Amino acid sequence: MTESGPTGAERVRADAAARGLDVEIITRPPARSLEEAADLLGITPGDIVKSLVVKRSDDTYVFALVPGGRKISWPKLRSLLGVNKLQLPDASLALAATGYERGTITPLGSTTAWPVVVDATIPGRRVSMGAGEHGRSLWVEADELIRALDATVADITEPE
Repeated sequence: MTESGPTGAERVRADAAARGLDVEIITRPPARSLEEAADLLGITPGDIVKSLVVKRSDDTYVFALVPGGRKISWPKLRSLLGVNKLQLPDASLALAATGYERGTITPLGSTTAWPVVVDATIPGRRVSMGAGEHGRSLWVEADELIRALDATVADITEPE
């Protein structure tokens, strides 16, 4: 624990435990890209799930969980959410919305529990994702994560 409160990984662990979700958090060398992180973890980029913070026009947010090698399809996500404007906020707004720095963001332990949308390509496998702090990765069964977060699963991406 730091003077300002629990670390990001401690917040992630506590939230996962409160949801009855089994997660494994590992320490890994720093990575400069998703591809480098996948290489360090011995997995494909598609097995790393990016937690993207998406801002709606009313200043609320949603987490979009997107596998490596894919990107948000804005028309699909706008249609799903029933809005006509969405954007990726700058790093300072994402930090304010979640309590996590870009590159470490996860819905688990977020300072605000925003709704979560998971791309339809993610269920049915074990995935890695941000663990709330740099140099850490989280492993989780995607189906259990979806259940624990009461997430919506939908086709929201397209190939990069």
